[in-house]
This record gives sequence, structure tokens and C-alpha cells, in this order.
Amino acid sequence: MNADQPVPGVPGDGLIRLRLDIAYDGRDFSGWAKQTELRTVQGELERILGHLFGAPIDVTCAGRTDAGVHARGQVAHTDVPAGVGASLELRRVNRALPDDIRLNGMTVAPPGFDARFSALWRRYTYRVCDGLFGPDPLDRHVTLRWTRPLDLEQMNEAAQVLLGEHDFAAFCRHRERGTSIRELQSLRWGRTGDDIAEMSVKADAFCHSMVRSLVGVLLPVGDGRRPVSWPGEVLARRARHSAVTVMPAHGLVLEEVAYPADSQMLARQSRTRTLRTLSERP
Repeated sequence: MNADQPVPGVPGDGLIRLRLDIAYDGRDFSGWAKQTELRTVQGELERILGHLFGAPIDVTCAGRTDAGVHARGQVAHTDVPAGVGASLELRRVNRALPDDIRLNGMTVAPPGFDARFSALWRRYTYRVCDGLFGPDPLDRHVTLRWTRPLDLEQMNEAAQVLLGEHDFAAFCRHRERGTSIRELQSLRWGRTGDDIAEMSVKADAFCHSMVRSLVGVLLPVGDGRRPVSWPGEVLARRARHSAVTVMPAHGLVLEEVAYPADSQMLARQSRTRTLRTLSERP
């Protein structure tokens, strides 16, 4: 291996790979991905970390969040000069970062770690207030206001058909050379207060706008405007449905990302990088 190639998890000459655990308030960002003349999470991290490390760097995340989406458990990696990467303190990095980004961890990654392709699953939450007076003023930037009362039992029943491996094209924005096949591992609504409904949803991966579209198909079931069968009917179309609203970004939070044991990182990468098709069913 050349000295200028990443040597994940092995301090020494060349580069080492760092795992970054990140939280951010998405209100003032135009999403994660770096864009010319727009403030983004990736752009801020690369600018500040590049200055601290004394070299241009690239930061790769587990899941690109859209403009206005928040994160408590985003994970990323970056390859940095070994000498600096091994000595730079987390406290120093956080002092240099803006107040709406924080690193909760910065560690040398195990061999084969890739924040995106090694991930087993991602979990998001989405908060909705269906109370008469709307969300508490201090929570309004992370909670959607809904003017109709929601029946969470109906919503959870309607969500059952969405679980498992499916083509979620009806819930995703189309991307060339991409796939909308995903495995939805769990989706459940619960109350965190008398008038606060929170959806927790976990999948091996999510395609663009998928979570906010899932919210958009379940809220009309909860307020009685659509039948319990409607989300399944939308899913079966395998094409974007004009009646499904992509809900506002501010209620959405990336909560956590899970990874396999260190010895399984490369195997997970190989599996994830393979373009998926739907599993054969009898």
C-alpha cells in the first residue's frame, strides 16, 4: 500500500481514517452535501477540519440529510495525516466548530470502516404536535404542527404493510443509476406527551425524501382522511404518487447509525455496494 493511501485504524506514515460522531441543528444548513456558495454541514466540517489538520480533506457521512433536517447520531469518516490525526483533541475541534455543529466523538476507525457502506441500519424520528395550541414555542423548530387529532393505532396498523424489503419508488425521488429497494426494519408511532406523536423508523438505508414521504402517507390515515389500506396501495404502485406529501424537514432527526463488529466491516461494505434487486419470493 502506498504511503499516501488511507490505512484505516493503523497510525503511522500516510493517512489514518477517523470516525466522527456528529450532532447538528439543521435549520441554517442547506443540507449535508457540500454546495457552492451555500452553507452545508459537510462544507463547514471540511473547511474547519481542513484548517486544523493542515490539509484538504473529504468527509463522508452515513446518510446525507436534506436542508433543515437535524441529527443527533450522524456518523462520518475522513482520512487525515497520521501524525496530526492521532494528536488532535476533540475539545479543540469543538471550539473551532460553529454552535450548530458538535462532534460527540472522534476516534481512529477500525480496518475496513466506511461510514456509509459499512452501516447496518439508520434510525430517524419525526415529531408531530396534534394539540389544539400547537407545539411548545421552544420545540417549534423540531416539531411539525398538525391541526387534526391523530389515531396512532390506525397509523401503526397501516404501517405494517410497509415493513420488510420492498421497492419504495412511490416514496422516493427518482435518481439515475440508483435503486429504491430498501428493507424497512421497524416503523412505529408513539406518544412522548399528551399532544406529541413521534415516529421512530429504522431501515438498512433510506432513499431521498423517503422518511418524510412515509410520514406524509401515514398522517392522513391517522386523522381519518385515508383508510388504513392506503399506504399499501401507494407502495404497490412503485411510482411517485402525487397524493403523497413530502412533509417539512424540521420535524426529522437522524438519531443513530449502527455498524457490525470490527471484523465484519469489509464484508458489510461488499454487500452494501452491490446494486440490489428484490429478493425472490415464492
